[in-house]
Amino acid sequence: MNSFHKQAGTCKIITDAVRLNEVADILSYQTEIAVDLEMDSLHHYREKVCLVQISTRLQSWLIDPLALHDLTPLAAPLANPGIVVVMHGSDYDIRSLHRDFGIEVANLFDTMIAARLLGITEFGLAALLKERFGIELDKKFQKADWSKRPLSSEMCAYATADTSDLLALYDQFRAELEDKRRLEWLEEEGKLVSQARVAEKEGPLFLYCKGAGRLKGHGLAILEELLQLRDRQSQTLDRPPFKVLSADTLIEIAENKPHTLHDLSQIKGMTPGQLQRHGTGILAAVEIGLSVPENRLPRFPRTGKKEVLERVKVRLKNLKQWREHYSTELGLDPGVLAPNWLLEAIADTQGPSKEELDGISGMRKWQKHLFGAELARILSTV
Repeated sequence: MNSFHKQAGTCKIITDAVRLNEVADILSYQTEIAVDLEMDSLHHYREKVCLVQISTRLQSWLIDPLALHDLTPLAAPLANPGIVVVMHGSDYDIRSLHRDFGIEVANLFDTMIAARLLGITEFGLAALLKERFGIELDKKFQKADWSKRPLSSEMCAYATADTSDLLALYDQFRAELEDKRRLEWLEEEGKLVSQARVAEKEGPLFLYCKGAGRLKGHGLAILEELLQLRDRQSQTLDRPPFKVLSADTLIEIAENKPHTLHDLSQIKGMTPGQLQRHGTGILAAVEIGLSVPENRLPRFPRTGKKEVLERVKVRLKNLKQWREHYSTELGLDPGVLAPNWLLEAIADTQGPSKEELDGISGMRKWQKHLFGAELARILSTV
């Protein structure tokens, strides 16, 4: 056994380019493969893909991008429209594959989406594998730091389990979707998810801080200074921002505007350790935020909810009643059949024409085909 090829149970860990090319060649002859990723977002400032798990029907591999750096050989099989790439809850992984390696997935089958389109309410992978195959997944490493090396045999087994039975689940779900004539729904959803990309943050940090919308004026200016301080500290410490100071604590500080360390110690969520490490910097940030001139104070963008016409209210009520009845008939969660934002957009259209429905951004083809005529009928009555 050489240093490039280790065994973890029945799973091979790939750490060199030669073996990666061999695996990519094997994958190129498959009709479907299962893929999953492990990342370190809970442990570092800039998250990265730390492990790629791939299974065929006969074998599984763990691919170590921290040792390889370049995963280009995987790009061709994953982007091959003739190979079904089976993933579970793939949105985040699709974004991460493209962000870190420029890899795209062409023919995605997401088993989480499939479960929801089949009306399954417990659609986590562990619940599905237990219900379908009696397999118990050990989730003890769900929040592990996957950037650490070496990986223990337990961690390897955990990682492999996320793909080793995924193709068997795919077989069942594909057959059931075909039986219910919903496979095209899944394929459309897969194409849309495959296009997901990581968006770079633009503008002030408070735009991405939950709860910031309740602040105004100097409170918002203070929050921005605190978020900038936290971001700098996070980079220095190589820790996720939420592990340095929580957003709730920063908002409390922005609202209360403490002037002394004693004032700061009274803030909910502020620990003695945080006070010692960051107290002086926090107070300085508060002072900077308070000193911003009135004409330069930040404003949180408001969507400005327009007045809802009575006709739109009645339409929305009728649409929700229809959804409740129809989703029960199909055995689907109402939010899967037609989420609230879609019903609101439909209710706000000018009239019951096909062109109006075609103009609704985000409405799926399968939704238009399935109940477009019914929606037009409902709209025409109001």
